[in-house]
Amino acid sequence: MSYIKSVTVDCADALVAARFWAAALGSTVDEDATADRAYVEAPGWGGPNMWFVRVPEPKTAKNRMHYDLRAPGTVADEVARLVALGATVDRTFPDHTVLLDPDGNELCVEL
Repeated sequence: MSYIKSVTVDCADALVAARFWAAALGSTVDEDATADRAYVEAPGWGGPNMWFVRVPEPKTAKNRMHYDLRAPGTVADEVARLVALGATVDRTFPDHTVLLDPDGNELCVEL
């Protein structure tokens, strides 16, 4: 039986993406991170670690996979916090909000 050790995200600038996700998840960016390759260790036990890798091509379509984040308080408060970190609101629904991280990758915030 396998388990998810880490998730790798292609991006334009690995350091920018890693800084956003580290701040969003309450973690830190590895000290050896560069714009080409960056690592964020999962906060707490059980979550996958994240790798960010620079690729030359831009994102061109909707992600086939995305993260669903559980808001610790209200969805609105968590969305505001993530926007302050560099995300943008894409769509809002009654039970969740779709945002884009600084690289344009989708993520959802829900209760």
